[in-house]
Amino acid sequence: MNRKYFAILSALILIAFAGCQPTIEDFPASNGNADFTRYVALGNSLTAGYADGALYKSAQANSYPAILARQLAKVGGGAFVQPVVDNEIGLFGNKRVLGYATDCKGVTSLSPVIAEGTPVGLPGALAPVGYPVQNLGVPGAKAAHLIFPGYGNPAGLLTQPPSANPYFVRFASSASTSVLADAMAQNPTFFSLWIGNNDVLGYALAGGENNVGESITSMDVFNFAYNTLVETLTSGGAKGVVANIPDITSIPFFNTVPAMGLVLTEEQAAQLNGAYAQVENYIRTVVGIPNFSYGISFKAGVNPFVVEDRNFPYPLPKAFRVRQAKPGELILLTVPQDSLKCAGMGTFSLEKQRPYGIPQNFVLDEEEVQNIKTAVANMNATIKNLADQKGLAFVDVATLLESAKTGLVYDGITFSTTFVTGGIFSLDGVHMNQRGAAIVANAFIEAINKKYGASIPKADITAYPGIVFP
Repeated sequence: MNRKYFAILSALILIAFAGCQPTIEDFPASNGNADFTRYVALGNSLTAGYADGALYKSAQANSYPAILARQLAKVGGGAFVQPVVDNEIGLFGNKRVLGYATDCKGVTSLSPVIAEGTPVGLPGALAPVGYPVQNLGVPGAKAAHLIFPGYGNPAGLLTQPPSANPYFVRFASSASTSVLADAMAQNPTFFSLWIGNNDVLGYALAGGENNVGESITSMDVFNFAYNTLVETLTSGGAKGVVANIPDITSIPFFNTVPAMGLVLTEEQAAQLNGAYAQVENYIRTVVGIPNFSYGISFKAGVNPFVVEDRNFPYPLPKAFRVRQAKPGELILLTVPQDSLKCAGMGTFSLEKQRPYGIPQNFVLDEEEVQNIKTAVANMNATIKNLADQKGLAFVDVATLLESAKTGLVYDGITFSTTFVTGGIFSLDGVHMNQRGAAIVANAFIEAINKKYGASIPKADITAYPGIVFP
């Protein structure tokens, strides 16, 4: 072949490959009819950048509002300051990293472990940052907390129950202010509001035990607080974006230990059936409850765990009030794994020769699951109605994360809600990792662009880390 033929062939190949490349439209960035000059973000830990069980430097730097603010800066957005945590271990400790842990059976495997290093403890963690911030996300905050005067008063940390929040103590402008007041003091032109998760989450994390401060917020209180927030934030003409509450029961914290996850050999199943038969016989003959039966049976293969039963029909000691878990019930990630593996929790205690149900505070039964779903649905209705009434952009985070349960394909990457490997959630099983925060930030951008006719560029999610493997 001569050179002329090679040149023609090369040109044809280049043209052919060029025809296979995706077409990328070059849209000029635009703010549409929104003004992002002074953007403030209100919310809870999801807004603050809390991840892996702590509020730490890099996760805070890549919180969803920080990512959003960087994109808004391309269309006229102003400065966005966070109450900086200058420590990779974070405030108060408890940050988790992926490391190696050895269980009670001597098996070593990858697992979330407490990060080595020195966190910012007391009193340093409460030291005022000394400057106004635009990220007003407060870990642990419920909707009503954002309108409470004195929520950042250090003295309130000493009351029982506490009336203040240590995270807000760090950046509150005064002891008597509220999160909402500090937001309004900046005369915002645009706001984001993602609040309400903790109004349900505390109840769920406590296994539905309704402890002080952990009950589901009443709709009267939630509606009043949310209305107050939206009415106040829009009172000066600011535009904004609000987001709803995801299905709390679908996050990894409640789906990593399956209620139907007890795997037995034929021999193990027979031993457990025999053990329960002996207990039933004792209760019938000694305790004096004729015809008593747990209705518990085991087989080779997959079985439901045994759990404590708060509605047990007989007046037996608590340890004997058990049943097998039902489909749809949830076991919390905090359940002691070594107790499940080696002490008989979830089956039978050989040491004490009695049933050993998983304690109620590690289980969400079917009634508690329904309480959570009902509350989330009602709160989300309030959020959507107010967004519509006030003409605000609305982010359906609930649907976004629901789609991730079966696999969410984003920028060619498949994400899911699976713990550790799913790519969205951090190692605490509740909060998103930094890449997950970028996905959420882009959902906010989509909603803002749609509502306000803007063309805000999306963030490149591959620029943000997920879980780091050792």
